[in-house]
Amino acid sequence: MTKQCVNVDALPKAGPYSHAVVCGGFVFVSGNVPIDPKTGDPIKGDIGKATRAILKNIETILKEAGSDITKVVKTTIFLTEMSAFGEVNAVYGEVFKENPPARSTVGVRELPGGFEIEIEAIARV
Repeated sequence: MTKQCVNVDALPKAGPYSHAVVCGGFVFVSGNVPIDPKTGDPIKGDIGKATRAILKNIETILKEAGSDITKVVKTTIFLTEMSAFGEVNAVYGEVFKENPPARSTVGVRELPGGFEIEIEAIARV
């Protein structure tokens, strides 16, 4: 199987990793934190807005990789405050209305950059 690294010019540059990797008929999307792609500014203090921004960035990455949000089969959400779960879940449900993917939500002590949320995804090509 060949591995195709995907990086999206419209999104902030990733560190020493790719925005996504396409391999074996799947797209593996790296963890995304809430960053406004137009300004590069972090989105903090509004977990609903942060969740929407992440899911929009994941949509952009999937499109670049030849997939789309309807083909997501698994997500993992990392939260520093599990009390935000209800609001995150509501926004998540707006995006994944029908046939939602499998999902794990994990409470973590902290995330890079002081972010409150990070989401990674796996999708079919």
